[in-house]
Amino acid sequence: MDYVAHDASDFAPPAEVGEMELYHPKTFIGKYIWSQDAKVIGVQYAITAIAVGLVALVLSGIMRLQLGFPGTFSFITPSNYLQFVTMHGMIMVVYLLTALFLGGFGNYLIPLMVGARDMVFPYVNMVSYWVYLFAVLLLMASFFVPGGPTGAGWTLYPPQAILPGTPGADWGIILMLVSLAFFIIGFTMGGLNYVVTVLQARTRGMTLMRMPLTVWGIFMATILALLAFPALFVSAIMMLLDHLLGTSFFMPAVVSQGQLLGHNGGSPVLFQHLFWFFGHPEVYIVALPAFGIVSDLISVNARRNIFGYRMMVWALVAIGGLSFIVWAHHMYVSGMNPYFGFFFATTTLIIAVPTALKVYNWILTLWRGNIRLNVPMLFALGFMFSFLHGGLTGLFLGNVTVDLPLSDTMFVVAHFHMVMAVAPIMVVFGAIYHWYPKITGRLLNEPLGRIHFWFTFLGTYAIYLPMHYLGFLGVPRRYYAIGGTDFIPASAQSLNAGISIAALIVGAVQLVFLYNLVWSYFKGKPSGGNPWGATTLEWQTPDTPPTHGNFGATLPVVYRWAYDYSVPGADTDFIPQNVPLQKTASRNSNKT
Repeated sequence: MDYVAHDASDFAPPAEVGEMELYHPKTFIGKYIWSQDAKVIGVQYAITAIAVGLVALVLSGIMRLQLGFPGTFSFITPSNYLQFVTMHGMIMVVYLLTALFLGGFGNYLIPLMVGARDMVFPYVNMVSYWVYLFAVLLLMASFFVPGGPTGAGWTLYPPQAILPGTPGADWGIILMLVSLAFFIIGFTMGGLNYVVTVLQARTRGMTLMRMPLTVWGIFMATILALLAFPALFVSAIMMLLDHLLGTSFFMPAVVSQGQLLGHNGGSPVLFQHLFWFFGHPEVYIVALPAFGIVSDLISVNARRNIFGYRMMVWALVAIGGLSFIVWAHHMYVSGMNPYFGFFFATTTLIIAVPTALKVYNWILTLWRGNIRLNVPMLFALGFMFSFLHGGLTGLFLGNVTVDLPLSDTMFVVAHFHMVMAVAPIMVVFGAIYHWYPKITGRLLNEPLGRIHFWFTFLGTYAIYLPMHYLGFLGVPRRYYAIGGTDFIPASAQSLNAGISIAALIVGAVQLVFLYNLVWSYFKGKPSGGNPWGATTLEWQTPDTPPTHGNFGATLPVVYRWAYDYSVPGADTDFIPQNVPLQKTASRNSNKT
């Protein structure tokens, strides 16, 4: 076969922006305090998020001690229990997962994966991290103020949240609301960076349909967050005004402790609508980056091109759009108009379609693949199992008639944690094991990683599978202790104790992961530039770890999509994005 040569540059459209002028710091303060390097900022986001996440993990362990062995530990009072529930939920959902996926992975990976020098607005990026850190410190300060942190539940429903008698109804709720407001301000600065960088700073040839799905997931999640977080921001400000100035946005006329309060005409249900208008897109703000990362992990470790790339992209877009019209399935028992139930039950079933398409495409990518069961792949497969399981139980709760008896039972806790805790955390671990070599130049310890995976995966199933059964029995959630309920058999408490033991084991195993991170940083096996044989641009940098500016003297040129694995006739089982088409074509012609 004769090959007709073409100029390889013909396949690479011009870049959308010119070269960036970078500030290279010379001092420790300049590099780590006033850093404008997105990679440093991403690591700072990740370390801060993991640190505050460990606080939430400890809180969950304390909660399980009370539920599994009620009344055994005197320091766990009913008020403290409610405070631990509230802080655990809010930290995990917002301050850990959102910050880690968007602030951590987003900052580190977006410029590298799209071939940019840095974020478009590096100074604003730096400020976004410090505002996030300030929000975290405000939240942690609520543990030390009079009355302690708020105990209103992570959903912060009024009027309970600001009424006397609720734990942390004074200083606790104020610090929570102010912290959330600062978190949203910080995220908005970072989020605008991610969107503009993806749209305007891609290197030559990096079209939108050549971007890795990791970037697509983070990009769509950022758009969702920029649209959804304002609802939480205004509701936090309005509740602050209700609390401090006596306004009545969410507070109806109410008698508290025998006294008629000065509120009149507010709607608690309005707050729920505003909260869940943020709250359900928040599920996908966490899930969409996880979808993208898992797609890349599966493709790399199955040595297969991702099945249905365009379908995967459009599924991400569809999920993002539909996520804004399903929020009220959290509110079937709130007292809203019952006719809404039909609409939101229908949209909930519809959003399951593009989500299911992604699962099918992952399975078809694995089909007949040359699968490498390394630690990142194990966590990716663990995500598929846990997300599929959690998604199926979500169909139960999306149905009005089924949701009514299951609402506020442990079934909801099980579903929520499978979808929003276990599944995303599996991806977080898989991503860290995958990109740690790029960040540090060293591989994480494989045997320790396998121990970490199996104990975490099997342990979480030992926690949440029985919880579904407890929910069917009618065991309520957020209760300090259960007593005087004839419809709940005594065996339920034995099951609760077993769940608590499993939870404590899973929590303890995370110390193995932390040890692996620190030990491997100093003693780990050198990884080289591309230990996984991946095609995306972050693995093609001249230096590992990448220096400030990412790609040395000249930016890469992209000639192909991100998933050229096991290409027939190629010399290797992967072709990086920056390898010209002319070169591979000439190789193929020589072989024919």
